[in-house]
Amino acid sequence: MTVKPSALFVCVHNAGRSQMAAGYLRHLSGGAVEVRSAGSMPADQINPVAVEAMLEDGIDIREESPKVLTAEAVEASDVVITMGCGDVCPYFPGKRYEDWKLEDPAGQGIDSVRPIRDEIKGRILTLLEELGVQPVA
Repeated sequence: MTVKPSALFVCVHNAGRSQMAAGYLRHLSGGAVEVRSAGSMPADQINPVAVEAMLEDGIDIREESPKVLTAEAVEASDVVITMGCGDVCPYFPGKRYEDWKLEDPAGQGIDSVRPIRDEIKGRILTLLEELGVQPVA
């Protein structure tokens, strides 16, 4: 029996970048990867422009909500990908960490969020390859 790889996406508010990354990984892995996202200081709601940008690419993240980052979520994940949360992200030895330097979509219009979305999608495709998971078309 093979164990499903798991990934955790972390940003400060869990309202934009981490939600878009989680949406892409859920969609493109076809359920072959366990996906979590969280924030060190979660916002009240997901960034509506991030939702709009994802809908343009056929992915609906409207039902998601920002979640607080817990040590349990980090411990339960094989890969922890941070996006601008710096030192507030807990560190566990033996975990694979990546820090994706991405512009924050907060307060930006759709024309500024699309390139961020597209960069996230490219990074997710690379992550899938690294995890040995074939992307779903």
